[in-house]
Formats: sequence, structure tokens, C-alpha cells
Amino acid sequence: MNEIISAVGFCNRTGKGDLSSLDVSLREIADTGADACEIGIYGEEIISGGRLIEDRLQRVADITRHYPFKKLSLHGQIVSNFMDREHLGLQKKVVRAMLELCNRLEAGILVHHSGAARLADGENAADLDRMEREALAEMADIAGQYGVRIALENIFTTESGQYRQTPSQVAETVRSIGSDNVVALIDFSHAYIEATYRGLDFREQLRAMAPVTGHLHVHDSFGLPYSMKHFYHPAEATALGIGDLHLPIGWGDIPWEDIFSELTFLPDTTLIMEINAERFADQQPACLERARALATGLGFRAAA
Repeated sequence: MNEIISAVGFCNRTGKGDLSSLDVSLREIADTGADACEIGIYGEEIISGGRLIEDRLQRVADITRHYPFKKLSLHGQIVSNFMDREHLGLQKKVVRAMLELCNRLEAGILVHHSGAARLADGENAADLDRMEREALAEMADIAGQYGVRIALENIFTTESGQYRQTPSQVAETVRSIGSDNVVALIDFSHAYIEATYRGLDFREQLRAMAPVTGHLHVHDSFGLPYSMKHFYHPAEATALGIGDLHLPIGWGDIPWEDIFSELTFLPDTTLIMEINAERFADQQPACLERARALATGLGFRAAA
């Protein structure tokens, strides 16, 4: 599209683990005209004990080669956490396998969640930051061998007493690694929710992340933390506007045009809309058109 945002697309519908829905979900994205796709590979039972299962991997490769997306990314495990003291070795083992999987599938991005933990006795936040940064630096070396970018995603606080980096601190972590193979991933809704929860300036947090950002997750919300957590149907959360809703662009109150009018990102950034296809497939064409307009306007401004 342009030198900043080079492709726009959607995440696929995460499967049940048997690969039965992968082909259909990729075809749905291709049929929208999107030129980027992010596969929720964590749901497809391809890694066992940190080892790739070869026959499953080959089946995935046979499916993905039919879809000539300009940009393909893989979403690593939701539970990936380099602040997980007890399971850090296992966590790194899985990320190594995920990076190899990216290489085998010719996916240029691995999405990795920023860490979280409760502080142990005698421990401080700097200890957790150091643990995560050392693990990321180790993975960056492996990613460099494969030509893959690890995209470190900002998350929001999920429980009381949890240590979680703010979006601006995620940016600091990326800068500290100092590798072209580790970039920030701005999830705008996550940043909005965390800024509300902590009383931070949402837009300032985005400004801090943007210069080191190479991947975007776009979906709408109202930036409201989970003051309620039990809903009988997802539509009830939508109606109330509470939580990480993954809504179509324009259904929440994130000021997309204002944000994209002032920010720029690293070259060759991919914009992925994490909009639930099972609920909002009818909204995807309009979202794709609007996202491309945002990306194109950014390109014009960057060129100027």
C-alpha cells in the first residue's frame, strides 16, 4: 500500500485444534480482498511439548500456500509470558518452535504478548522487566536467523495486584532489545483500556509506542475495564460497552482518524483487524475500506 503500512487484513477464526476450519477461515479473509492475514496458530495443535508436529505442520503449509497474501503473520500463544518464572524454560521452548513455524510457513511476524506476574517477596518490577528482556533478546537472535519480526503486544491489566507494563513501558522494552527483529505491536483497544484503568493519557501512550511499532491490531471499544466479567452472551458486553470487545471500526469511540493523522510507524508495518468474523463478517468489507483509507492517509502524510 505504502512504505509505512504495506498490507491490511484480518485475523482468522481460531480453530478447534483439528485444522478443520483453517482453509475456510483463510478463504473468508481472501474473499474480502484483504492482502494480509494473521493466523491464530496457537489454537491448531501443531506444537507438542515445544516440538513441531511435522504432519500437522505440512497440512497447514499445504493450506496456506493456496492464499497469496502479501503479508502473513502468526499469533503466538495467548499464555506466552516471559515474566513467568516457573515456566520460563517451557515458554521459550514454545516461542522457538513458533519462530521455526513462521519460517516454514513464510510468515514474517510472530505476535507475542508482553508479560505479567505478581511480584514475589523481595522482587521488584525491574526484576520482571529484566527477565522478559533477556528472553526477548535470546529469541531475537533466533528470529534474525529466520528473517522474522517478533511483535511485542501491549496487553491490559487482567487482575488486581498484577504487574503489567504500560504501553509506553512496552516501547521501552523494545528499545532496550535494540534489534530489528523485535518491534512493538500497538493494540489500540488494549492501550485504551489500560490507560483508563491506570488514569493515563491514552494518546500519549500511543505516541510513546508508535516510533518502534511494526505491527498493528485494530478493533474498536470504549476503553472500559472489566467492571463486569460475566455475560450470558457477548452481545451484552457490546451493549454495555464494557471490556475488550473486538468491535468493528466505528462501533466504539476510538478516534481513528485523529490517531492516524498524528502517528507514524516503522516501515513495512502490517495492519490487522482483530474483528470477530463469527459475529461481524457482514461488517468486514466496510472495515477494510476504512482501514485502507487510514493507511493511505498515513502514507501521504509520511511522504510529505
